[in-house]
Amino acid sequence: MKDGKASNQGHPSGAVRLIVLALVIVGLVAVLPMASWVSPRACLLFNAVSEQAGVGLAGASATVPDTRDRLLGGLLSPDFDDRSCLSRYRASLYRQPSLHNLSSHLVSRLRRYESLHRLCGPGTPAYTRAVARLRESMDAHAPPPASSNSTTGSSDTAADECSYIVWTPIEGLGNRILSTASAFLYALLTDRVLLVHHPGDDLNDIFCEPFPGNDSTTWVLPERDFPIQNIRRLNVRTRESLGNVLGRGEGSRDRDPPPPWLYVHLQTDYKPDDRRFFCDDGQDALSGVRWIVLRSDNYFATGLFFLPRYEQELARLFPRRDTVFHHLGRYLFHPTNTVWAMATRYHRSYLAPAEERVGVQVREFKYARISAADRYSQIISCACGESILPAVDDNATTPPSAEPDHPEQTKRKAVLVVSLNGEYYEKLSSMYYEHDAAGGGSVSVFQPTHLGVQHTEERKHNQKALAEVMLLSFSDVVITSAQSTFGYVSHGLAGLRPWVLTLPVDGKVPDPPCRLAPTIEPCYMKAPHYDCRTRGQADNGKMVPYIRQCQDVSYGVQLVE
Repeated sequence: MKDGKASNQGHPSGAVRLIVLALVIVGLVAVLPMASWVSPRACLLFNAVSEQAGVGLAGASATVPDTRDRLLGGLLSPDFDDRSCLSRYRASLYRQPSLHNLSSHLVSRLRRYESLHRLCGPGTPAYTRAVARLRESMDAHAPPPASSNSTTGSSDTAADECSYIVWTPIEGLGNRILSTASAFLYALLTDRVLLVHHPGDDLNDIFCEPFPGNDSTTWVLPERDFPIQNIRRLNVRTRESLGNVLGRGEGSRDRDPPPPWLYVHLQTDYKPDDRRFFCDDGQDALSGVRWIVLRSDNYFATGLFFLPRYEQELARLFPRRDTVFHHLGRYLFHPTNTVWAMATRYHRSYLAPAEERVGVQVREFKYARISAADRYSQIISCACGESILPAVDDNATTPPSAEPDHPEQTKRKAVLVVSLNGEYYEKLSSMYYEHDAAGGGSVSVFQPTHLGVQHTEERKHNQKALAEVMLLSFSDVVITSAQSTFGYVSHGLAGLRPWVLTLPVDGKVPDPPCRLAPTIEPCYMKAPHYDCRTRGQADNGKMVPYIRQCQDVSYGVQLVE
């Protein structure tokens, strides 16, 4: 310390440098408020350069102290290399702490599943034998596969105990995430290994591996040499579908031996016999079937609560039934470093400086048309009417050079607009640029992309979509469109009840313009509405006390508490 002080006194240039440095810091502080108003589009070149240089990967959470539980109360396994998937242990640093308790039984079941995946997943001897037996059983000239009672060695026993559910994609990213979470819940309930089918490039470099294991174990189905060919062509008419098997009267529990594989069709166009998946006879037909291929574009996890055989286990897994996707989504879906860099770079640049972040997600549907002007009016009516955003003061006469008397008392809000359409961002941004916010404070508006058209088949499009899902999940308040799976995923990960924009009535803004959702759970938009006893129609929203009709989908149901 003394040497340093003497050095400053003996060298006047040191003092000059300190003065210059102080002036630079003051200049930067003066510029910072202006930076929050820079258009996101102006930073596209900077972001592109940063991506090429790898900027933002290592220090993604440097601005936030790591004071929270990185394992989310035991939800996440500690058996991962942190840098291989930065989002896994860091996403919680960008969100409000979850208010939804985690059951110790769910934690135990997740660890048990991870052990099962290590034993039976791709790359293991057990998986190799299971595929070989499937191939043999599908060969009309081969003898039937050996039953579990005929095994003699421990390795054969392990192979016989491995059962699988193969999920195959359809529709957009939101639908895929919701149906994958549903398939995983079914895997937990039935001790099956979940494998995801990625036949193209559209899902590559999107999600990290969710299950710990060695380098060769994965949750992605190795498609090469897999005996069940043309998985993407399976449909409601497939002979091996559960619905068609039950319709032919071939689903008896006493059958011997069970078929080597069955296809479960839970897509929007499923038939009454397909809906028997949610009945005891449907589950009986699937028992003993080692390979299930499943396709769904819905959050069918809700339907599993209709099955009495799973009622007790589900109650132990989720004492609060309205937290199913919140917990499973945070466990399963971790963006790769590529996607995580997009989300965190944008967050640091535009959203982090604000005291409150408001997400506005707008999805347009052909069957619920409304003009862009009316939709914008609906957003403003909702946001201002519910005090989510401040109204503007049209009569403000404050000179541009004037400063507030108490700057520390003004609240900064950052609005993140997520939409294929850029018009809502433009209008909302202009409103707060041209007018003061009533009551003081400031509102900055940002939109990462406005791609115009959804391109689910493109990997880059899906990466950007997932980055925006993550950004929305960092919000403190969320406004979402009715019937949007994109919105369901975002507020589900955040653990927030969203304000839902009501569907238009005759192309006009409805009254009220939005409603606070009764639950954080997604809607099962195409519920079976099937009575297993009479094999006729039924109202699934009246069968059990914790499942109700969705607020935004009259024919859908969702879990409530």
